Amino acid sequence: MLFGILGETRAWHDDGTEVPLGGPARRALLALLLLNPGEAVSADRLADALDPDGALSAHALQSQVSRLRKSLGAAAAIEQAGAGYRIVVAPDDVDACRFERLAQEGRAALRSGEAGRAVVLLREALELWRGPALDGLDGSESGRPAAVRLEERRLGAIEDRIEAECLLGGHHTAVPELRELVGRHPLRERLAGLLMRALFAEGGQAAALVVFEETRRHLAEELGADPSAELVALHRELLSADPSPAPAAPPAQLTAFVGRGEEVSEVAGLLRVARLVTLTGPGGVGKTRLSVEVAGALADEVCFVELAPLRDGTGVAQALLGALGLRENGLTLGDGAQAPVDRLVAALSDRMLLLVLDNCEHVVDEAAALAARLLAACPRLRVLATSREPLGIIGESIRQVRPLDGDAAVRLFTDRAGAVRRGFTADPKLVRRICAALDDLPLAIELAAARVRTLDVEDLAGRLDDRLGVAARGSRTADERHRTLRSVVAWSWDLLSEAEQCAARRFTVFAGGATAGAALRVCGADEELLESLVDKSLLEVAGGRYRMLETIGAYGGERLDAAGERDAVRRAHARWLLELVRTADPHLRRAEQLEWLPVLTAEHGNFLAALGRAVEARDVEGGLELLAAASHHLWIRGMASSVAPQAIALLEAMGGVADDGSGWAPPDGLGEGYVLCVLLAASGTGGRPVWQRHRAAAGSALAAAWSGARPGRHPVALFLWMMRNAGESDPHGAFELVSSQRDCSEPWARAAARYVSGFGPLGEGDTERAGREFGAAVEEFRALGDRWGTALALDTLAGLAGGRGDLARAIALTDEALVLTEQLDALEDSADLLVNRGDHLVGEDPAAARADYGRAAALARRAGSSTGLAAALRGLGDLALLDADLPEARRLYEEALERVDPHWVKSVGTRVRTLAGLGHVAEARGDRGAAREYYREAAEGAAVMGADTLAVLRLLGVPEGVVGSVVGATEDTGSAGTGDSSGPVGPGGTGGTGGSVGSVGTGGPPPGR
Repeated sequence: MLFGILGETRAWHDDGTEVPLGGPARRALLALLLLNPGEAVSADRLADALDPDGALSAHALQSQVSRLRKSLGAAAAIEQAGAGYRIVVAPDDVDACRFERLAQEGRAALRSGEAGRAVVLLREALELWRGPALDGLDGSESGRPAAVRLEERRLGAIEDRIEAECLLGGHHTAVPELRELVGRHPLRERLAGLLMRALFAEGGQAAALVVFEETRRHLAEELGADPSAELVALHRELLSADPSPAPAAPPAQLTAFVGRGEEVSEVAGLLRVARLVTLTGPGGVGKTRLSVEVAGALADEVCFVELAPLRDGTGVAQALLGALGLRENGLTLGDGAQAPVDRLVAALSDRMLLLVLDNCEHVVDEAAALAARLLAACPRLRVLATSREPLGIIGESIRQVRPLDGDAAVRLFTDRAGAVRRGFTADPKLVRRICAALDDLPLAIELAAARVRTLDVEDLAGRLDDRLGVAARGSRTADERHRTLRSVVAWSWDLLSEAEQCAARRFTVFAGGATAGAALRVCGADEELLESLVDKSLLEVAGGRYRMLETIGAYGGERLDAAGERDAVRRAHARWLLELVRTADPHLRRAEQLEWLPVLTAEHGNFLAALGRAVEARDVEGGLELLAAASHHLWIRGMASSVAPQAIALLEAMGGVADDGSGWAPPDGLGEGYVLCVLLAASGTGGRPVWQRHRAAAGSALAAAWSGARPGRHPVALFLWMMRNAGESDPHGAFELVSSQRDCSEPWARAAARYVSGFGPLGEGDTERAGREFGAAVEEFRALGDRWGTALALDTLAGLAGGRGDLARAIALTDEALVLTEQLDALEDSADLLVNRGDHLVGEDPAAARADYGRAAALARRAGSSTGLAAALRGLGDLALLDADLPEARRLYEEALERVDPHWVKSVGTRVRTLAGLGHVAEARGDRGAAREYYREAAEGAAVMGADTLAVLRLLGVPEGVVGSVVGATEDTGSAGTGDSSGPVGPGGTGGTGGSVGSVGTGGPPPGR
């Protein structure tokens, strides 16, 4: 049972229902007992509270107690104690006791510098109040003192809460509340001081001085007293301060970030008026920590992007995509992937977000270009960057992060030393000398303080002074901050044992951290060594992964070179990574794929590092092996284009291939690796020339790998090769090669072969046989537990069901595929399936179709998929056409056409249907010339897929009198066919955006007709 006396006295059961207490007498009795739960209250005091005139007899009091017991039941016992009574309840079950505890904890947090925690605690405390304390009892002699005490504590908690909020940059919102409070309590100097600081922080120096004068006058007139020394000191501070507006007032106390309270408030205030703020300063000065604290002080949604693991600037956009949880492309292959920056613009265009770009210095040009593009295209976006140099963008606000001041540096050292040595104390002057020798850099101070665990502070000071004295006489050409930080890290490094130094320098080969197992394997260390490096602040551990600070890693890398171990350790790193991805690869085609996908995603930084080193060393064999083993993961996760530059570089390193790909073969044993390298190279923007040059040689290599008695090692190569060739002339027999694996000993290859085999009969119009093949593929993929293959095959079956008018079956199959893509967290592919389901529903249930198209558009925007959004807009355009809203239909179709990537095979269906829709709009407006031109372009698009152009145009509602002339004109240009132009229809089809050819026009009557 819960009790409330902060307002009218009330009680509630645990389920929230109120306990009927009866009249005022029983409520007053309960309130007095609850003031001090478990303590006896004399009968005289209780009687006085119930009847101040003293007319209440002992029998009458006992009667009231008995009735109160009956109301409360067994949940709260009222016991007789000597000459009085007490109630036996837990203090935290009484709102007043809980309020006092929370208020006390909030004040303690505020005094210890934890303003954020203080705000949470104090708000929770103040929310317990429902009205005046002891309402109804405050007039009695027994209740009045307690009520006054509680109200005073309430006002004190309000003051503490406002002070904490101001420390976090909330001056603007605090001013109106403070004015009201000062008006009600004109003699309360703390409120006046808070109001003065808040006004000054908002640029109101004159208004702040007026508050002081009014307070001084009230004190003199009503109490005959002068303001306190604290208020007078604040008045003098404001008089001598710069009158120009400042975004935040300097806090009088520390915040949770030792010595940085002022910076947190200042930068948070700056971000309220500036859209790009860059924190600059040397390594180790605390830029990253400050950015984290600032982000926590703001109420916005925050995305934190760690750029330190990147080797160069080519992966900045991909790193942001990963931090946002977005894929670079869908599960199915595209002919020309959408640029990552375009996906980011699509995903962030309407999103209110604070983007933190951490450690930009080594990729400053690319980070600056990305920030400028996103800020220009996304009006609700703000960026907080950390870098050793400014980004150099117009409108950038630069905040130099400087070393700690002397007192704050001493507090930081003392705090960190106290954490590793219980009861740590030291002469503040000696600690100050250590901090000064370290240039008051937070990283250096923390590294030094960690050594107090094993060294006396006097010994520490002696060693540090000697090391820095030697380092200070180093190269005059080096930047001062680099010399200083190098000295700090070198000193810390030299205190490690030989085994610790060996493990630390070898750890520098990792990018983005490492698991314990990986670190033990590559570094030749044991768990005790790793834990020792964590204890000494050389490594951090979080979420099961070890990480090394960037500055320490840079120094450790130099030590690795000096030891002559770089090449050997990099080879060990590459071997470990290759074994990991090879071990994971078969599991990605089984039920355990959901367990292994996160494992490989966590190591993507290490994969990119190992691949980049192979490219740098022109190690073609090593690079191809890595790409081949990781290819399935890259395609499922939509990260194929992130390695396209490295794949192209490996192909260039091979040499020997003619422009037409003739007369060349890959190195022995690397055929499949070469094929997958070609596919990955072609997945990025600008990959078309690479594809055209290497297609013939890659086709021959793949056929050689999969034509013998033993299957190849990478069955995904077969599937991706077929997808890449879908819709193009196929002299290399991609369909035949894949479908020939129906009796292969590799089960995933067999399932893929059944899937591909369905498109042959589908192209010939034999939908029954096609359905059997697709159904068999579903069962085989499902038996393996592969959600990717199962979803693709289910979508194709849904298209067939829709084509024969079985909409219920089509929708059920699409729903089943949606469950699988959602398990894979494939936003773009889920959007694709929603569009297909909307196409099935549009004839029977336009409202449901509209909901699916709308949800698909939302998912596509989140994924940054322009092509997925185009498909959803096309569906919404069809609905507008059905509603005879021609202007809206035209707007939606034109926007869809702008977003379609004409080089992506999966977009052909969207483009064809959009052009047909625009033709219908033009025809309805009486512009037959424009309509005919749109229909002609739609016919050309259908012909790209080798589809029966006449049938497609008829299915899309093109008037019969126009069909023949349009197709004839198209055939004159040599770009169209009538179903037998190049082979079987591929999974690009002319469906929504995805895999169902049969979904063309199956959602009912042609739009608008």
